[in-house]
Amino acid sequence: MAVSKIVMASLANCRPLTCAATATASSYQERLVPHPPDLIKWVRREGGFVHQAIKISQYGTDGLGLIASHDIPKGSQLIALPDNIPLKFGDEDGVDEAHSVLVNLAQKVPDELWAMKLGLKLLQERARVSSFWWPYISNLPQTYSVPIFFQGEDIKNLQYAPLVYQVNRRCRFLLDFEQEVKRALENLKQNDHPFDRQDVDASSLGWSMSAVSSRAFRLHGKKLPDGTRIDAPMMLPLIDMCNHAFNPNAQIIQEQDAGSAKMLIKVVAETPIKQNDAILLNYGCLNNDLFLLDYGFVIPSNPYDCIELKYDGAFLDAASVAAGVSSPKFSSPAPWQQQFLSQLNLVGEAANLKVTLGGQDLVDGRLLAALRVLLASDMEMVRKHDMDTLTSLSADAPLGIANEVSAYRTIIALCVIALEHFPTKIMEDESSLKQGVSASTELAIQFRIQKKSVIIDVMSDLTRRAKSLLSRNTTACQG
Repeated sequence: MAVSKIVMASLANCRPLTCAATATASSYQERLVPHPPDLIKWVRREGGFVHQAIKISQYGTDGLGLIASHDIPKGSQLIALPDNIPLKFGDEDGVDEAHSVLVNLAQKVPDELWAMKLGLKLLQERARVSSFWWPYISNLPQTYSVPIFFQGEDIKNLQYAPLVYQVNRRCRFLLDFEQEVKRALENLKQNDHPFDRQDVDASSLGWSMSAVSSRAFRLHGKKLPDGTRIDAPMMLPLIDMCNHAFNPNAQIIQEQDAGSAKMLIKVVAETPIKQNDAILLNYGCLNNDLFLLDYGFVIPSNPYDCIELKYDGAFLDAASVAAGVSSPKFSSPAPWQQQFLSQLNLVGEAANLKVTLGGQDLVDGRLLAALRVLLASDMEMVRKHDMDTLTSLSADAPLGIANEVSAYRTIIALCVIALEHFPTKIMEDESSLKQGVSASTELAIQFRIQKKSVIIDVMSDLTRRAKSLLSRNTTACQG
């Protein structure tokens, strides 16, 4: 954790064009300026539509959101943005030197950190005194609750290596990219400087990347000569104040504006919306890693949350022994079993060893198939089944009840080992929350509680399945 401590200290104490160094629950709700312009009035003035019942209001502890001031029927148009209002990074910005500098910098950003590319455009508009988007930008949060702004101790408090790795990776990128930006801005003339001569550092870059990752939508962008449109991330003023729900009451629709080649972006009521209900969109079927990393929140009992494990034969051998499964041979499979593992891409130079537990599938299909095959002794029985059957948890014990129960027991043992890797237990975490902690510490503890809950849920589900299979087997024998 030494690297993350150094990185986070560096991000948390930078000053220019940045968010607050020390975040509190209330600071996440503060705007960039104390009294920003009325965003609804601005959208309407610039040709957009906002339903008369829509208002901006406090949404629980999650900051500001959109609320219905009275009942809204299903199918009603809630918001419509013409093409000039979304903030995009595109060729339409012109070909001046300042834009060229921005384009060159964007080309140095890895594709997986796409939010930083649009973040450069956001920073440029934030620095411009007369930016068209200032009424929107001034309404953005001053601080984001994403873990790149956690102190090092709170990164450690996540207790989950895959997410800690991603956080540290983003922090290292921001520190390196800060130097890249400084080199690109050296000796530029005043008119050629994309940020109006203001300093840009890792903290301001982190603010803009977080603003984009937590608010941007990927929609159809520029039209190509063949008539197709490329997907492009864009920030949608006002629309991006809708909060998340897996069962939303609104949806985004993109359509061509009547009498124009330009696109119109709408939010439409998907269900009847009652007075004082929040307007909710589905951000995607994401796990809590992505929700915390990109949006800065954790969803309790998230049906898409999962834990990530590395497929390792020796590790599985140890788990099977702990589970009481006889003759474990995960680290030394027979040649025919090795062929199946190769088909599952679990062996070889280009193998993908990441497997998951939890989420919609409960058990990663590749892990389940590997266990079924490696616990089997009859090659011909295995070869009677296609890979879809072997990877499916819903398949009814394709290689026999004893094989299936052994596979479940091995996975349960894996879960026990995974739980033991967490330094604290759920009861200790819940006790810590009751004692009162900082906003970032609270998020870190909530995150790890959910990860442990995923593991426990997998164990409970597989235990129930194993008992059911054994009961069937006993009944069949007695019959």
